[in-house]
Amino acid sequence: MAACIHLDQISVTELPAQIAGCEDCLAIGARWVHLRMCLTCGKIGCCDSSPNQHARKHAAADDHPLVRSAEPGEDWSYCFVDDVAFVIG
Repeated sequence: MAACIHLDQISVTELPAQIAGCEDCLAIGARWVHLRMCLTCGKIGCCDSSPNQHARKHAAADDHPLVRSAEPGEDWSYCFVDDVAFVIG
């Protein structure tokens, strides 16, 4: 079973009360499919199925490998580096 070695980078786990959308897509007028929240800094980005894949780009650029789904009713998280899905708590 694969394990994530980046769990010590989790700083933010709670989703914001209101999410307008992918922060980067909103800035450029683009669309997204699903939303993800960075577990290190809380940035909201779009998923890999979205045209711009902002969550993955943020993870690579800022060395923040962990995200959680920001979709209603979903509680899973994922590490881009270790390619591991997990649930916090």
